[in-house]
Amino acid sequence: MRQGKYPFIAGFLFMPVGLYLVFVVWPYVQTFGYSLTDWSGQSQSFNFVGLDNYRALLHDDVFLSALRNNVQLLVFVPVLTILLALFFAFMINVGGRGTAGGVQGVRGAALYRIVFFFPQVLSIAILAILFRAVYRSDEAGLLNGALVAVGLSDPASPIEWLNDPALVRWCLIFVLVWSGVGFYMVLFSAAMQSIPRDYFEAALLDGASRTQTFFRLTLPLLWDTVQTAWVFLAILAMDAFLLVSTLTPGQFGGGPDHNSEVLATYLMRNFNIFGKAGYACAIGVVMLLFTLVVSLITLRASRRERVEF
Repeated sequence: MRQGKYPFIAGFLFMPVGLYLVFVVWPYVQTFGYSLTDWSGQSQSFNFVGLDNYRALLHDDVFLSALRNNVQLLVFVPVLTILLALFFAFMINVGGRGTAGGVQGVRGAALYRIVFFFPQVLSIAILAILFRAVYRSDEAGLLNGALVAVGLSDPASPIEWLNDPALVRWCLIFVLVWSGVGFYMVLFSAAMQSIPRDYFEAALLDGASRTQTFFRLTLPLLWDTVQTAWVFLAILAMDAFLLVSTLTPGQFGGGPDHNSEVLATYLMRNFNIFGKAGYACAIGVVMLLFTLVVSLITLRASRRERVEF
């Protein structure tokens, strides 16, 4: 029986591993190969140019601007999303007043779970349509209309939310955080429900405040879940293609003047509009390497001793 174990396992693994190599690994290898050429994306012929595309990226102002924008998203989107999601999950599970039956969430917690999760069921296209109405640069826009109604804005010169270089990235960050908080709140809430309630009751009986309970009890026990959420949000911030391309001005988005440009939109513009497929592949390789480095740094920096309970 032991002699036939390995051929039996190999027989089951052959097909999925083969499919993974063909449809996942090979496209990455192929992309790296194309990044070393001057391929236009249309012709079947291309010339080997070595690392010229990568050298050109170092002197490309638009690429560097897109990289800076991605870094800004990478810093603010995970931090704000995780902080808000943790706060809401804590309030829903143990943020209410203690009763004879132990700790409980705030009143209406079941309703809040449903309401906060609503944005997660909306597609990016729906989000773009929704927030185009919110960010409209006239009095008919939700934000401008509200500001005019309370006297904080002049109807003759409404705020250009998506056309202002200083505001457009913050508008994108708000949409990404708003759409993601609900999902991670549910994720943290599920993890929090697996923590024995006796821990919270003991902490409150010992005189711990809500803040101390959160930072010294809840957060350490949820650290593995927070670490996973951080990696996924970092990957989301490194992409953001669909939202930027559908919400911001310009072909494939990125406006005004590349102030909302991200690496993914600049890649697509080079591939589909400029006919510089080899250059676009080089951008894709940089995105892959940068995402891997960020993920590894995040996992390494947030690694700690596992807390058992």
